[in-house]
Order: sequence, then structure tokens, then C-alpha cells
Amino acid sequence: MNRKTISENIKEYAFSLGFDACGFAKAEDAKTEKEHVKSWLEKGYHAEMHYLANYFDKRLDPTLLVEGAQSVISVALNYYPQQKQPQTNPQIAYYAYGKDYHNVVKNKLQQLFDYIKTLHPLLEGRMFCDTAPVLERYWAAKAGIGFIGKNSLLIIPGKGSYFFLGEIISNIELEYDTPLNISCGSCNKCQQGCPTQAFEQAYILNSQKCISYQTIENKGDIDISIIPCLDNRLYGCDICQQICPWNRFATPNNIDEFEPSPDFLSLTTEKLELMDEPDYQQIFKHSAIKRAKFSGLKRNLNAIKNTKR
Repeated sequence: MNRKTISENIKEYAFSLGFDACGFAKAEDAKTEKEHVKSWLEKGYHAEMHYLANYFDKRLDPTLLVEGAQSVISVALNYYPQQKQPQTNPQIAYYAYGKDYHNVVKNKLQQLFDYIKTLHPLLEGRMFCDTAPVLERYWAAKAGIGFIGKNSLLIIPGKGSYFFLGEIISNIELEYDTPLNISCGSCNKCQQGCPTQAFEQAYILNSQKCISYQTIENKGDIDISIIPCLDNRLYGCDICQQICPWNRFATPNNIDEFEPSPDFLSLTTEKLELMDEPDYQQIFKHSAIKRAKFSGLKRNLNAIKNTKR
């Protein structure tokens, strides 16, 4: 089977698994990103996420991460919810509505990897979904799936930005896709609409100012300057996506694992106040929300209450 046929079959199978996009890029040193990533780290925009500074060379070059790497297969999976929380409830970012995306995407990637091996028995490689030093948005853009917006997220034309990304870095050569010649143009709604002004400039996010960082990754107290901007956001923040014009094309996902439970949708302020750790473990079992831990969620709830006094 020739390279073109294998490439076509991989995409067809990826779509059959529920992925919304699939593209291929040559695995090579991402030289154009080196100064951008280095500058972002030197300015401390990664806040306390020190792991983002680890394995710098591997982060920039997938051939150092995966021996014999020839291609990066990028996929995207829609997570825009079918049902949303009542606006009166403390708000949780859409990506965390259902089961932990790491497990869902990795399971589909494993199925895709197993299928590719039937086409190319000598296939070797590794699968990733926000689980290793991989420039996911860069490679997705390089593979022609979408383009990186001023909010630093990957935007898929005609579909929006509510997507999880995943990669298979493999030892086989494929028919590589062409990056899209599209941009945000003069639009800067994400920068203007961010209540904490977390975007130092277009494409540059200062994590320390980001509500998502403060309510999820930050393990200490929420920055006192951020608390007045939380409004009713308990875990994460979708503002820069909600106001993005490209997301008028967003459609609800059809992934059963991303469907929120009735208990989740009924989480009022009162229920969250009464929630104990066993309740937390039960409601958020297999959820990405467990990254913030029970203590973190309670911290966030107390911060929200302070904004209403």
C-alpha cells in the first residue's frame, strides 16, 4: 500500500472513531517556535507550572522525544456540550463537563494506532494527549487542522476552538498536509473581553493572570487581584472562547463520555457548600476536575463568595 493510500485510510478511520479533524506533518525541529517559547518561559508567563520548562529540546523537536520519528499525526475531538449548566450555578469550563479527556482521547488514539499497524506492520511510535512535552497546537496547525488564534488556542475554520488535541508521533512517512493561510485578522475580542487582561499581547497569554490557571493549576491562594474578576467561575474559564466569532460555528459533541451527569448539572452554590470529600469523589469520579482536588474546589467556591459580598 502506497503512502497516499495509507494516509487517506488513516484519516477515514480517524473520522470513524469520532475525531473531527486529522492531519499530518513531518516530524522535525520546530525552529520557528524556539524564540517564542523561550521568551514566554523567561518572562515567567508559565507561572508555577514549572514542568513546562522541562525537556525544552524535546518540546521543540519530536524526533528527540520519539526515536525514529518521521511524522506527527494530529487529531481533534469536539467537546462543546449538548447540555450546559444553569447560569445561576457556579460555572465549570466546558472541557470538564464529562469524563477526563486524557483517557477518552488516549483510548481513541490507541484504536487509531492499532489500525495503522494493520496498514503498516512496522509501525512504531507513541501517543499523546496533553501528557508529554509536545507543542500540540503548533503541530495541529502544521498539519493543516486549523490555525492558532490570538487567544493562543487552535481554531478550526467552520468548527471553532472547543476541541481536545491528540497526537501519534510515528516512524512512518505520510502525505503531509499544508498549513492553513488563515488568521484572526483585525479581531481582538478575546483580548478585550478577558476580565483579567491575561493576554499581554496577541497570542501571548500570561498564565498568572488567567482565571483557568488560578482556579485549576495554582495550588496556593488565588491571586487577590484575580478574585474580583472570577464572577461565578468555579473551575476554569471559557470567556476567550465564548466571545470568539469563530465559535458561532460550534456544534454539540456526540461523545457519550463527555455527557455531564445529572448530579453535575445540579451543582448549585448550596450543594457545593454542603459537599464533603466523599461527595466530591463520587460526583467527579473519572473527571478532569479532580486536578484541582477537593481543597482547591472549596478554595475557589470561597473566592466566588467573596466577590458577592
